[in-house]
Amino acid sequence: MTLKPPPLRNDCFALPAGVDWTPVDEALALLRDRLDVVTGREILPLGQALGRVLACDVLARRSNPPQPNTAVDGYGFAGAVPEGAHVLPLVQGRAAAGLAYEGEVPAGRAIRILTGAALPAGVDTVILEEDVTLGAEEIAFHGPLKQGANTRKAGEDVAAGDVILSAGRVVTPADLALATATGLAEFEVYQPLRVGVLSTGDELRDVGQTAAPGQIYDANRPMLLALLGQMGFTPVDLGRVRDDRAALRARLNSAASEVDVILTSGGASAGDEDHVSALLRKAGAMQEWRIALKPGRPLALAMWDSVPIFGLPGNPVAALVCTLIFARPAMGLMAGASWQAPQGFDVPAGFEKRKKPGRREYLRARMRDGRVEVFKSEGSGRVSGLSWAEGLVELGDSAADISSGDPVRFIPYDSFRL
Repeated sequence: MTLKPPPLRNDCFALPAGVDWTPVDEALALLRDRLDVVTGREILPLGQALGRVLACDVLARRSNPPQPNTAVDGYGFAGAVPEGAHVLPLVQGRAAAGLAYEGEVPAGRAIRILTGAALPAGVDTVILEEDVTLGAEEIAFHGPLKQGANTRKAGEDVAAGDVILSAGRVVTPADLALATATGLAEFEVYQPLRVGVLSTGDELRDVGQTAAPGQIYDANRPMLLALLGQMGFTPVDLGRVRDDRAALRARLNSAASEVDVILTSGGASAGDEDHVSALLRKAGAMQEWRIALKPGRPLALAMWDSVPIFGLPGNPVAALVCTLIFARPAMGLMAGASWQAPQGFDVPAGFEKRKKPGRREYLRARMRDGRVEVFKSEGSGRVSGLSWAEGLVELGDSAADISSGDPVRFIPYDSFRL
């Protein structure tokens, strides 16, 4: 079964009238409120569902455990046992996991029982074998022992019909164990979100090509393609396009039939050679968000033939930050997952900084000796800082005067599923 949702509305990126600079939280709220799932659904066997997004709530088909059973090796009988010494005769046979005991254990008698075995009729309590002296046909032990001791109730973990996994969850190995234990063989999931990555600019060259003076290697495309794969999306390499609007138009037209979302890198501002924003603006498809953010102020959001486009800045640091902060949660939503805000932690600063008001800032950072340190430069072109860092320090919109030891918010890359 494949079920495809309708395309997004072409005005889903439009800002409210009069908006100039958009605070980060408002931009995130607009994306969260206006975007929706763009991928279809399919049913997969459990073994093929790892990493996919659940399209509906998952209900247990049977209880876990399915029957009352013993948690230990020992001897089972009925009822509580008062304080003092006790002797119980044994019935013939034993109960073991996967080997049901046929018949009923009479009151006042006990049966040998092994861990995981379903409780035979007439048994609701188990005593550990270490607490028992075994005779030829009887056992001796001391009480007291509560009724139900060392046993598990049917469904005490999960009852049949319970919701065990919620729609929007990304399937994990542990989820496969839970689903299998409760009798499920397949999941209804969303199809993977296909995300195309397109670089623009006459100055770019691919690795292996000769870079002449004034030319640079395209670092953004391999970075973004790898990020998308780690985030659980299907990356599609759309290559790079020179600064030519006709070539760019043709590439976007072909890409719209191949992918669900497009990330462009470079050309998103308003300069003479910013052909991405110029083409999208001429087509009436673009909303340029001037976000109060450092790095990555210009973020072009557009629709091209019903396919959303995120126009990222060309500088690698700004491209990474905008992808993590804006594109990642938005694409997660379009892939069927719930909106996923990154988990940050308040930690002592291992640096000093005076920050001006008006923009939120993200600094490349890493933890060392219980404190978070930041990269020596805030320049957006310093690619070495991306490899050096293990996460981001987020500084709020207001002014701040940070001294060593002050608490700051550190967001490890793991919070972005990296």
